[in-house]
Amino acid sequence: MIDNLSWTNEIMNAKNLDTDYLRQWIGNKETIEETISAEPLLRMAATLDREPRNIVTGDEVPALWHWAYFLTPARASELGRDGHAALGDFMPPVPLPRRMWAGGKLDFIQPLRVGDLARKESSIRDVTLKQGRTGRLCFVEVEHRIFVGEELRFSETHNIVYRDVQQAGEDTVLPPKAPNDRQWTREVTPNSTLLFRYSALTFNGHRIHYDLDFCRHQEGYPGLVFHGPLTVTLLLELAMENNPGRSLKSCEFRAYSPLFDNAPFTLNGKMDHSKAEMWAANPDNRLAMKASISF
Repeated sequence: MIDNLSWTNEIMNAKNLDTDYLRQWIGNKETIEETISAEPLLRMAATLDREPRNIVTGDEVPALWHWAYFLTPARASELGRDGHAALGDFMPPVPLPRRMWAGGKLDFIQPLRVGDLARKESSIRDVTLKQGRTGRLCFVEVEHRIFVGEELRFSETHNIVYRDVQQAGEDTVLPPKAPNDRQWTREVTPNSTLLFRYSALTFNGHRIHYDLDFCRHQEGYPGLVFHGPLTVTLLLELAMENNPGRSLKSCEFRAYSPLFDNAPFTLNGKMDHSKAEMWAANPDNRLAMKASISF
């Protein structure tokens, strides 16, 4: 939290998208410690419709399932209009109303295991403002490093983008067409129950994933928004299923457009040497997300 600034000045600076003001959050840090228990893994398996099994101390946490841990228990009174924790504490107080996970990268060293006493160290790496075709954009880069003791297990970078809500009459920018040279494909039929359970599992209060009226009337979306982290998880799992026995090194991803609960979409991929190039495509075969997974 930035100290010694009056609340009035904070509001004025944020509303004006003052670059120098928002960049004061660069270097802001947060640490969360947690013992890795079996229960979130059992719930994640159920949410993803996986076969149930016994989970015991020492079992590995599957890649990207760690997003069910290290959760910040923001009080109800500390939430913003969109259901997220209000900005201005760890994250900079960007006033633009629409928040999306634009992309990120994970570098895997060793997996977490059930029973580990783990520590997530987070920091704000950068804050940049841009003018895009759809209006003002603010990008916040956040780095997370996961330790057990002094041993770094993996690191990840999140690129969060904030933007204005699209106004009626504005031109819609279509995402690129998806590739047609896939080696693997799987259709996903989303539903509100899946989105609700994943939100609950990751303690994600963002209303775009469960509040249909909010999606339609406040954000201008046609349906509930499918979680970006869940899309990445499904892409990575498809890549690993088609590369049995290979060790995961990294996963880099970029979001192009949202997916919704009102229509099926596809997960697709192909091998390019030691990398799996993966993508999710909407019903019009346009890109929703791309991921590059290294083994």
